[in-house]
Amino acid sequence: MKLKMLILLCVILTACSPVAQSTKVVEKPRVIVTSDGEIDDQSSMIRFLLYTNECDVEAIVLSSSQYHSESHGHWAGNHWVDPDLDAYEQVYPNLIKHDPRYPTPEYLRARTAVGNVKTEGEMDEVTAGSDLIVKVLLDKSDDRPIWLQAWGGMNTIARALKTIEENHPERMAEVAAKCRFFFIWEQDSTYQAYIRPHWGKYNILTIISDQFEAIAYRWKQIQPKEMQAYFDVAWMKENILENHGPLCSIYAVHNKMRERNGFEYYAGDFQSEGDSPAFFHNIETGLRNMESPDWGGWGGRYVLVRENTWLDPVPVEEYTYPEGRWYTGNAWGRQGTRERKTSAANPDYREYFRQMWRWTPALQNDFAARADWCVESYENANHPPLVKLDHPLDINAKPGETVKLSAKRTNDLDGDELSYHWWQYVDADSYIGTVDIRNAEQQSASFTVPDDAGGETIHIICEVKDNGRPPLTRYKRVVFRIE
Repeated sequence: MKLKMLILLCVILTACSPVAQSTKVVEKPRVIVTSDGEIDDQSSMIRFLLYTNECDVEAIVLSSSQYHSESHGHWAGNHWVDPDLDAYEQVYPNLIKHDPRYPTPEYLRARTAVGNVKTEGEMDEVTAGSDLIVKVLLDKSDDRPIWLQAWGGMNTIARALKTIEENHPERMAEVAAKCRFFFIWEQDSTYQAYIRPHWGKYNILTIISDQFEAIAYRWKQIQPKEMQAYFDVAWMKENILENHGPLCSIYAVHNKMRERNGFEYYAGDFQSEGDSPAFFHNIETGLRNMESPDWGGWGGRYVLVRENTWLDPVPVEEYTYPEGRWYTGNAWGRQGTRERKTSAANPDYREYFRQMWRWTPALQNDFAARADWCVESYENANHPPLVKLDHPLDINAKPGETVKLSAKRTNDLDGDELSYHWWQYVDADSYIGTVDIRNAEQQSASFTVPDDAGGETIHIICEVKDNGRPPLTRYKRVVFRIE
């Protein structure tokens, strides 16, 4: 078993080498999760634990929000994560058969703490959780970026930043240079009231998501009908809830039939994972979305609105984004859902959430594979293909030039058959036209750079899917800068 794990680790490290990545070195992202413990946070936490091999978890911190705090009466308690970590401990011996990079339960427990949970937006008290974040941010031993995720309010993050401002003002610029924010709405006022006024001068990259609703409570109003089979009772029972060990067995789904805005949700249906896009963004799939929020990936796609703040791209001409919070009160998608502008006859609404739901099959199949890893041997489970290109990921080209694309070095650890699909990610392009990709369903493809593409960028995705059970998908994005 130890030899097999060593071989697997060598394969993983080789896949992340500069050669395998075609001149791009991929580092594991560092992640701090803050959560208000809502039921969808609890579901997101189960999935997050299954992806802790893909990141370095620096902290898991309880926080509050406009919906949940000790004073609201809807508080899950200060120990709601403990049963998740206990269940993770039970499946950990099997998870490391599939990837030895999974952190130990002891490691995760040592990095879990209670932050500012007493009331909505409270950031006056220094807490164990805020101090843990301070410790991570001030640590000079690792200069990699740190993604601070707010699944609830940002108040514990704000408290940590305020402690640094008060006690180490000379290090604010250094800390800010490492910070990256991904917020699921602004679920309290602390970003606008404290973080932006005091830290805005450092231009910290900030993503604030409304697209998360595509996999939140109202998913049936948002996901196209052809995608809904990945969330229904049958799929959830077969792939997650039953016969997949103690961690997946405590995953929260609808416990009874209910009706919401004319849509029926059944007992056993997917309930909500509204916070998962925050860490979907940090899963290295080959889409390179962490290089720029407008490139798009499993966590959605975002556009620059002000300073270094990125919000959801609203598909309405001359739309004006609000100056303050982006949250349930004014976010464009939430307003549309509230006003029941959710039918297929509303193309703007569908387009708005397409940035998230377009990845539904890949996301859910990947989740199902991780659930299998909890109980199955390596031989009886599926693992994603390793996509390797025969050329760089960034290429300069000229109008009229024929460009060759090749993924012949791609392989699959399980020996599965692979299918290929090269496509233009037009949402991410600066070029407003389209390109004709020849042999788009083959390992090798090509296209001719349009004559009118000078000075623009074109993003081409190599999408590779295996034929395992469940089928898994990975990518490589090639960015062409046209001279």
